[in-house]
Amino acid sequence: MNRLQNKVAVITGGNSGIGFATAQEFIVQGAHVVITGRNPQAVQEAAAQLGNQAVGIVSDTASMADVLKIADQVQAHHARIDVLFVNAGVAFVAPIAQVDEAFFDEQFNINVKGAYFTIQQLLPLFNDHGSIILNSSVATHLGGAGSSVYSATKAALTTLSRTLSTELLERNIRVNVISPGPIVTPIMSKMGMSAEQQEQATQAYTQQVPMKRYGQPQEIATVATFFASDDSSFVTGVEIIAAGGLGTL
Repeated sequence: MNRLQNKVAVITGGNSGIGFATAQEFIVQGAHVVITGRNPQAVQEAAAQLGNQAVGIVSDTASMADVLKIADQVQAHHARIDVLFVNAGVAFVAPIAQVDEAFFDEQFNINVKGAYFTIQQLLPLFNDHGSIILNSSVATHLGGAGSSVYSATKAALTTLSRTLSTELLERNIRVNVISPGPIVTPIMSKMGMSAEQQEQATQAYTQQVPMKRYGQPQEIATVATFFASDDSSFVTGVEIIAAGGLGTL
């Protein structure tokens, strides 16, 4: 308990799934949390559920206009920050023959461009000895058919963690990556799958995972807490694959 006492954390895409679970865990550990999301009602409801240690900001990671305002929005609540969890992202699958420019751009704009410039905009607010955590995916280590664009966006984040780790050494700001496997979140329903397709995908993924189950958002939140806390003070440029053995066994 209190591993994040008095720290201020920003979590993009913090109104649902892994982001929301991480906000809950950070608050339990003593942090003040700023969550972002693009749906005003979802952000408001999530912030209310999290309680008085959280505030919600409506900000769309796909919009550079929104990203360029995020520092001012955060600073309206907190002068400085200690932790950034770059969690907002999308996932769509299609064989390369069916990928068009819009499909490609949507995923890169959110998963890579939005993430990159969110970090850039918030860096001036960071206290030294802070922590940046990127939410990647075990997909970067797999050869899943149809995931060429999505996997490429997540591989970009994994590489970014290493280059930024070096760049931010002088400020002792650590940059690390979590690469989850299949997690129980709303993401499949946002991929345009029917209920039947979601069930088929769930069964297929479950069989691929050595532990034979999906992970829970809370299980990723505890990894994020490790990276956010001083427990990982000598850890930077590292990827933790939290995927029940998928991609490693």
